[in-house]
Amino acid sequence: MTARWTVDRTKFIENVKSVIDNTPVMAVVKNNAYHYGLEFAIDAFLQAGITTFSTTNLNEAILIRKIAPEATIFLMNPVTRFNDLRQYNIQMTLPSLAFYHRYQSELDGISVHLEYENLLHRSGFKTFEEMKTVIDDNNQLPVHLQMNINGIWTHFGYADEFDVIEYEIEKESWLKGLKWISRYHTFEMIHSQNSASFIRDKIFDEHTHVRIGIILYGSRPYASLDESVTHQSLTVSANVIQVRNISKGESAGYSFAFTAEKETKLAVVDIGYGDGILRTRSKHDCIIKGRRYPIRALMMSHMFVEVDNTVEAEDEVILYSDEIRIDEFTFKGIGANSEQLSALNHQSLIKEYINDINIY
Repeated sequence: MTARWTVDRTKFIENVKSVIDNTPVMAVVKNNAYHYGLEFAIDAFLQAGITTFSTTNLNEAILIRKIAPEATIFLMNPVTRFNDLRQYNIQMTLPSLAFYHRYQSELDGISVHLEYENLLHRSGFKTFEEMKTVIDDNNQLPVHLQMNINGIWTHFGYADEFDVIEYEIEKESWLKGLKWISRYHTFEMIHSQNSASFIRDKIFDEHTHVRIGIILYGSRPYASLDESVTHQSLTVSANVIQVRNISKGESAGYSFAFTAEKETKLAVVDIGYGDGILRTRSKHDCIIKGRRYPIRALMMSHMFVEVDNTVEAEDEVILYSDEIRIDEFTFKGIGANSEQLSALNHQSLIKEYINDINIY
C-alpha cells in the first residue's frame, strides 16, 4: 500500500469551463502549474479553450511553447536571456524604468508588457508617467531597434481583503492610470485581475484578459465564497496499515505526541510529513468511510488517526478531496492553497491522472 496523489482530468476540465464561463483568460501555470503538472495542465486548459498562459520561470515558458506551439506566453518575471525570448516568442514583463535603461539596447524585437507597481510593491513602474517615457523613447528609435510594447499589467495585492480599503485604492489607481496612458498607446493585451478580483468584479472594461490561477485548480480565493464556485479535482489518499489499541494515559508517537484520555483506537496510516503533509494540517481531520476522524500525531512516513470500531486495516484515508478541500484548511490557517499544494512530495506519493489517455 502506498499513498496516492490523484487528479481527475474530466473534473479538472469541467471545473475550468465552469469557472471561466467564456471569459478570456490568461491561465497562471507557474511552479509546475501549482504542482498539478505543467504538461497535464496546459493540455487540459487547451481543451477548455484557454490559449494564453503566464509563468514566472523562463524554462517553464519554453516548455509551454513546446507543448503549445500556437499559445500566447507571458513571463511575469524579467530575464536577460533575450535571445531565448525571441527564439521562443515569449512576451516578458518590463518591470521598471531602471531595467529599461540598463537593457534598452538589447530589447529590440522583444514583446513586453509594462508593469505597474501598485500597492504590492513587488515590481513595476512607480508611475504611468514613467511608462509614457519608455513609450516615447521607444517610438523615437528606428523600427528595427524597437521593442514591441504590446501589453500592460498590474497585480492586486488586496483583492481578497474585505475589511480594508486597499483593494479599492489600488483598483482606482490602476484604472485611472490605464485610462490616461491609453490615450498615448494602444495595448493589445491588458490584464490585472487575479482570482479574487475576477470573482468580485468580473472582467474590467477595456481589459483583454483576466489573469487567474488558484481558482482554476479548484480552490476559492477567499473564505466567504460558496464552495460551488470551484471544485477540486485533486485527491490525496493513504491507507490504514493497522489499528492499535492504547489505554488511558498511554502515549503514541514521538515525544508524547498524543496521550490518550480514555481507551482509544488509533489507525496507523501510511503518509506523513515526508510525503508533504504539513504539520499544521495534522491538527485537523481526515475522512475514512465517509466520516471525519481527527489526526492525532504526524511522523515522517506515518500518522495516527483516532478511529472507532468501524475502521479496519486497508481502509482508504482521504487527506484532500472535493469533500475535504485544500481551501478549507487555508481558511483555518494551515497555509496558503499553493503552500499546501507545493509541499506534496510527488517522489514518494504515487502520482496518477484518471480519465486521461496521455502520459506525463
